[in-house]
Amino acid sequence: MQIQINTDHHIEGHEALSAWATGEVTNSLGHHKGQITRVEIHLTVDSAHKGRPSDKRCVLEARMAGHQPLVVTEHAESFHLSVTGAAEKLNRLIDSTLGRAARPTEALPE
Repeated sequence: MQIQINTDHHIEGHEALSAWATGEVTNSLGHHKGQITRVEIHLTVDSAHKGRPSDKRCVLEARMAGHQPLVVTEHAESFHLSVTGAAEKLNRLIDSTLGRAARPTEALPE
C-alpha cells in the first residue's frame, strides 16, 4: 500500500504532520493493505470554514484493484482529529464496499 500526502502550503510543521498522518492511515487501514494499492491524503485549511473551529480538512482517497476510487472527507478542530476521523470513515467505507462485492447476486424472480 503506497501512501501519498499533499498538504496546503500554509500548514506549519507539515513534515512532522505528514509523517504522523502516514502512520495513522497505515495503522487504521492495515488490515486492508492487500486490497489497497494507494491512499492519497490531502490536508488543507478549508477557506469556507476559515476561522471556525472545524476548518481543518482531511480528504482520503483509496485506490483498490477492481473498484472505483473511494473518497471520504472529515472536518475537525485539528489535523490530528480530521485524519483520525477520515481514516475511520474510509475504513468503514472499504468494509462496506468489500462486503457488497463479496455477496453473491440474487437471481431475480421470473
